[in-house]
Amino acid sequence: MAVSRRLFVTVATALAVTGPPALTASAAPADPRYRIPVSPDDTEADLVRKASQVRPTQRQITWQRLERTAFLHFGVNTFTGLEWGTGDEDPDVFQPAGLDTDQWARALRDGGFKLAILTVKHHDGFVLYPSRYTDHSVGSSSWRGGRGDVLRSFADSMRRHGIKVGVYVSPADENQYLHGVYANGSARAEHVIPTPVPGDDRSPSRSYTLPATDYGAHMLNQLYEVLTEYGPIDEVWFDGAQGRIPPDKVEKYDWDSWYTLVRSLAPDAAIAVSGPDVRWVGNEGGLAREDEWSVVPVQEKDYGRTDYALAYDAADMGSRDALVKAQPVADYLQWWPAECDVSIRDGWFYHADQQPKTVDELTDIYFRSVGRNSVLLLNVPPDTDGLLPAADVVRLRELRERVDRELPEDLARGARTTTGPGRVTVDLGTEREVDRIRLAEDVRYGQQVESFVVEASAGGAWTEVARAGTVGLSRILLLPGAVRARQWRVRVTGARGGVRISEFGLYRSRV
Repeated sequence: MAVSRRLFVTVATALAVTGPPALTASAAPADPRYRIPVSPDDTEADLVRKASQVRPTQRQITWQRLERTAFLHFGVNTFTGLEWGTGDEDPDVFQPAGLDTDQWARALRDGGFKLAILTVKHHDGFVLYPSRYTDHSVGSSSWRGGRGDVLRSFADSMRRHGIKVGVYVSPADENQYLHGVYANGSARAEHVIPTPVPGDDRSPSRSYTLPATDYGAHMLNQLYEVLTEYGPIDEVWFDGAQGRIPPDKVEKYDWDSWYTLVRSLAPDAAIAVSGPDVRWVGNEGGLAREDEWSVVPVQEKDYGRTDYALAYDAADMGSRDALVKAQPVADYLQWWPAECDVSIRDGWFYHADQQPKTVDELTDIYFRSVGRNSVLLLNVPPDTDGLLPAADVVRLRELRERVDRELPEDLARGARTTTGPGRVTVDLGTEREVDRIRLAEDVRYGQQVESFVVEASAGGAWTEVARAGTVGLSRILLLPGAVRARQWRVRVTGARGGVRISEFGLYRSRV
C-alpha cells in the first residue's frame, strides 16, 4: 500500500515585534488549520466537525515521526547530587574530565534515537556554554581552562552521528534570582536582541526589538546565542517551572517574544512542551493514555502560551466528551501531540547509587508511548566523568534490539491490499502467525479514527482479534497470543471524518 510523503507546510505562530535592522516574524501561520477557534455556542456536532478539520504542520509531522528521542540532564547537579540546584554553586565544581560527547552520540544512535536534547540550562541557571550574559557557566570553571563548551561538543557529535539536535533552556533560573534579575517585578519593555555587552565582537545581521521583563530579555539573549552559534536546532524544550521564590514574587514568562525568536532563528524547530508544537503527556513515567488524541482543546494564556483547557493529567484529553467538557474555557482545537518523558534511572541527573530500568520496563514504556500515538523522550544522564554510564549504554542497545525482535519484518509488506469505505484488507497469500499489529493514519488529513476492530480469516468467516479506539500516527497492538490467518483487515467503526489508513503492519515477534 503506497503512502504519499507530500506534507503540508506552515509558518510559525508567534507574536512578532520588529527592531532595527530586524527580520519580521509572522504573527500567524500561513496555513492556520493546525488550530481552529471554538465558541461557547458550538454544538457537540460543531466541535467534532472542527476537530476533524485540524491538521498538523510540517514540523509537527516531522517531529512525531522521530518516535524515540533522548534527554541528557547534565550540569552542576551532576556533581552536587541535587536534582534542583540552588544557583549559588561554585562553577568550579563542574569538572567532567573525561567528557566524550561522541560516546553519547554512538550510544544513542545504537539505541535507535533520532534526536537528543541537552539541558543547556537547568533551574540552577548554570549554562553549558560560555554565555556573554552570565558568569554562572562553564566559562567560569577551571575545566578546560575556562574554554570548555559542552553545547558545542554535543551539537557537533550528534550531527556527526546522524542525530538531530535539541536544547532545553530552563525558564526558571535560581542564579538570576540571586542576582536580582529573575522575578524582580520589572514591567515589560522593549529590548533589542541581541543586547550588546562590553567587548562584544558580534555584528549580527538580524536583530529584534521584543517586549520582555528584565529576565525575559536575559532569556532572549541566551536563546539568541544558542540558536545562532551552534548550527541548526530541531527542538527547543521549555517547561513551565517557576523558581523557588517567595510567594509574593512571580516571573511571568514572555512566551510570545520567546516563540517569535525561536520561529525566526530556528523555523523548523518544534517548540515543546510549554510551546505550540508539542505538549507534555502529563506524567513523568513515559506513559501515554490508552486513547491519545493529537487534536485537543487548548486555551491561550500568559503572553501567548498554549495551555491545557482540561487538566494536564486528565484521563481523557480529546474525545467527544472531552471536547464538550473543555468548551467553557477552550479557545481553540489544536494539533498538539504528546511527548512522553521518563528517565532511564530514578533521577533526572546522574546518581551513582541508581541503576537503569530493565529492558522489560523500557519495552513496556515504548509500547505505551510510541505505540499510543506519542513520542518517547528518554532521559539518559551523563556521569561525573562526562560519559554515559556503561550500564545505561548496554540498556539502550538492548532496548533497540528488543524492539527489533518485537517488530521484525512486516509480513504485510508487498502483500495484496484492497481498500473500501472505512476498511483495509491484506491478503498474505498464505496463512501466517501474527501477534503484533501496527496502524497509522495519514495525519496530513487529520486524526479521524475514534474506534476500530482488526479481524482475521483463514479462509472462512472473519474473526475479531483486537479492538481499540484512536490510531493517529502510530498505534501498536499486542495480541495475547499468535493468530494464524491468511487474510487480515482493519475496519473503522467510528470516525470524525474521512479516514486514510497509511500503515497496516502485521508482525510475528521473535521474543
